[in-house]
Amino acid sequence: MKPAIPADPSRPLELERFLPYRLSVLANTMSAAIADAYAERFQLSIPEWRVLAVLARAPGLSAAQVAERTAMDKVAVSRAVASLARARRIERNVEESDRRRSHLALTARGLAVYEEVVPWALAYEEAVLRGVPVRSRAKLAALLDDLLARVRTIRTARIEPIPRPAAPSSGAARLNGTRTARTSRG
Repeated sequence: MKPAIPADPSRPLELERFLPYRLSVLANTMSAAIADAYAERFQLSIPEWRVLAVLARAPGLSAAQVAERTAMDKVAVSRAVASLARARRIERNVEESDRRRSHLALTARGLAVYEEVVPWALAYEEAVLRGVPVRSRAKLAALLDDLLARVRTIRTARIEPIPRPAAPSSGAARLNGTRTARTSRG
């Protein structure tokens, strides 16, 4: 299935209105606002917090599975896992049948940090959404779910833009798709 292409191929890209850019700015701004608090209060980076949060809900995942669930770069997940393991907040259990594979789980220390962060994270979310009607929140949640599903669908699709119309050159014109030279007589 070929994704729909905008109807007007000559439309310029207005970065401040481009959805991927706007979502990135929103996510980065929200993460930056909360990152200092995570670091100061809980000695956690954003990637470390995401790893803890995922493992609290789904213990036993591999680092690759955590990366897939969070859509984080594998290197960022690997660094977060190493840091959390050093701090004894998570543990790695090596699979007996394949020593290259390990499963991650929160330790008691990691679970205590997770349980301390959750109320604070939920209060932050509520502060961001304060004043947004419940109905709009539900629409936002549904829209985000729809967008994520759509992006996952087209992620591997080949998207080709419609070519912009070429400006006619001064010495040639197009007539019924064939190039003809302009000549002057006289």
